[in-house]
Amino acid sequence: MADQAKWYVVHTYSGYENKVATNLEKIVENRSLQDWIHEIRVPTETVVEIKDDKQHEVERKLFPGYVLVKMVMTDDSWYIVRNTRGCTGFVGPSGKPTPLTEEEVAALGVEKRSVEINYAVGDTVRIIAGPLENFTGVVESIDAESGKAKVIISMFGRDTPADIEINQAERLA
Repeated sequence: MADQAKWYVVHTYSGYENKVATNLEKIVENRSLQDWIHEIRVPTETVVEIKDDKQHEVERKLFPGYVLVKMVMTDDSWYIVRNTRGCTGFVGPSGKPTPLTEEEVAALGVEKRSVEINYAVGDTVRIIAGPLENFTGVVESIDAESGKAKVIISMFGRDTPADIEINQAERLA
């Protein structure tokens, strides 16, 4: 059933995103609906604001008024989500729920996909994709959380740092 689950966008009253998400999570837990409603997310980003000459990290909603729900669409699951307090309906033509495409889910960064890293800092790698394809370099740093690696490439007789996606390089034997 997990392969039938898709991401849907639910419209909420402005400012009620977290409340709707917690209400839905409670309903899912109380009624044992984990097979139908898998995940509920309020997409946020952390932004540094400067106020009174001080830096503060603030968490901001990416899409105010919207909650993302990964669920198997049935009449019952639709009814439960639609009738959650603070929810105004699903996003789609004439209120009919339209699931997000795989590309949209990837672009939103909703689902974290695990990438296997077969190299480490200090290893020599060959870049297998992107604009620097077929160049070789030495890995300087790896940031698994953002999915990026910094590689030092020798270009025109100079060492040049390049930020690449982790899956764009492979370790040389």
